[in-house]
Amino acid sequence: MGAGERGGLRLLEGGLAAPDAGVDPWVFQAGCVQAFARSWVVRGFAPTTVRSYSSLLARVLGRFDSPVWALGPDDVDEMLHALAIAGLAAGTRRQYLQMLRSFHRFVAHRYPAQIRAAFGVGVGEGGLDRFNRVRHAGDDAPTGLPPTRERLAAFFSFARSQVAVACDYRTAARDYAMLRTPYLSAVRVGELVRLDQADVYPRLGPSGKLHVRFGKAANTSGPRPRWAPMLEGLEKILAWYLADVRPLFPDTEALFCDDDGRAMKPGMVRDRLARLLDLEDGTWAERFTPHALRRACATHQYERGMDLIAVQQLLGHRHIASTMAYVKPSQQFVEDAWQRATQSAVRALAG
Repeated sequence: MGAGERGGLRLLEGGLAAPDAGVDPWVFQAGCVQAFARSWVVRGFAPTTVRSYSSLLARVLGRFDSPVWALGPDDVDEMLHALAIAGLAAGTRRQYLQMLRSFHRFVAHRYPAQIRAAFGVGVGEGGLDRFNRVRHAGDDAPTGLPPTRERLAAFFSFARSQVAVACDYRTAARDYAMLRTPYLSAVRVGELVRLDQADVYPRLGPSGKLHVRFGKAANTSGPRPRWAPMLEGLEKILAWYLADVRPLFPDTEALFCDDDGRAMKPGMVRDRLARLLDLEDGTWAERFTPHALRRACATHQYERGMDLIAVQQLLGHRHIASTMAYVKPSQQFVEDAWQRATQSAVRALAG
């Protein structure tokens, strides 16, 4: 690739060229890329991570006809639109955007004076603002505490009542069983939609388990299979669903499928939950997402006395720190725990 060619990902011997009126912007950006990659090494990133990040950054910058400091909002919007049209998942599009933001911040922090001297412009926002961002499941509901046990009891009571009166019984029944599953097993939505009927093991363990064959991976490690317990009667719900509801759909392997027998997509699960919440006609603060059901499962089990190590296994987390950030007990959890401890101490003294 020549010095003036588009892309600017060639690593330069000696780092950044001296900024002057003759500096080629792509050459200068290539030096910035080299310095950015060097910062990953200095911070102790693994070689595989550095290679992965470098590859992603190359793909991101290859989407633009201008260096990062000259991008406008329309340029970033066009990239996100093109990625969506190409069928890239929302999570992948977020990775593109996050890498672009990270590289832009690095350039803006390290080289604003050199860019102004060489090209006569400020780094600015690089076309990145609060509008060009990828929708996340968490955008559909307020953040903070997961829904309470009482809130979910009311919602599932409403969802169960809809099964009895719905014009499309099989769809309403499927939605009820499908949404109960993440709350009573803590599976992720992406794991939920990849469950097959054969992944339900009702006689494994005290109350049965789900074989999550495609557990969420991290750092490109590949799927992490695990066994998710079926808690609080989920085995009975799925037994009813498999016996009475699933046969009403086309005969395919998927546990939860659409009208044509194809496995549900995560977006479809979110849409089905949103539809039920619309029918329930509650307040905005009472709305939640499928992901909040997983968080609620972990939180409510912890409040009931399940220790953090068990909750970690329930969630399929590798690190306990992830679990501690995930569990959000109610505001009076400390007082309730104190009261239980006090009562236990009193009984021991009296005993």
